[in-house]
Amino acid sequence: MTITVSQDIVQALRLPPDAVAAELQRELAVALYQRGILSSGKAAALAEMSRWEWEELLGARKIPRHYADEDLDQDIAYAARS
Repeated sequence: MTITVSQDIVQALRLPPDAVAAELQRELAVALYQRGILSSGKAAALAEMSRWEWEELLGARKIPRHYADEDLDQDIAYAARS
């Protein structure tokens, strides 16, 4: 899939030209994750970041993780089985 951004918008961005595509992809991933449209893992993949880099980005931006009590219970049960 390709998203087209007009040249005037690209030029208006305060980013080095070689960083525009990666930054826009990262911003899209963050926005979709914040809205609950993408999971953390898929958003990290869209942003082309490792899980560790993704978690650091979320922390730096103070974006809450989508992690409910049920998720914790599942993680504890999984760890106990291992």
